[in-house]
Amino acid sequence: MKKIIQVHVSKGERYYVGECIDLPVVTQGETLDELAKNLQEAIALHLEGEDLGEMGLAPNPSVLVSFELEPVHA
Repeated sequence: MKKIIQVHVSKGERYYVGECIDLPVVTQGETLDELAKNLQEAIALHLEGEDLGEMGLAPNPSVLVSFELEPVHA
């Protein structure tokens, strides 16, 4: 059973976009704080009423976020 839900975050022109690797959940926010709040809400809504065991998830899974940074040239 997975104890971690993985999320990939990238920066668009105006919004940060978070896309879950293991779940069909995608959301966005103008700031990283807004994105974190939106991710928490979207994941909770997706899992509401679901049997986490049937989805291969342990109870109360953690969320692990990886962030895509743009290269910096010196």
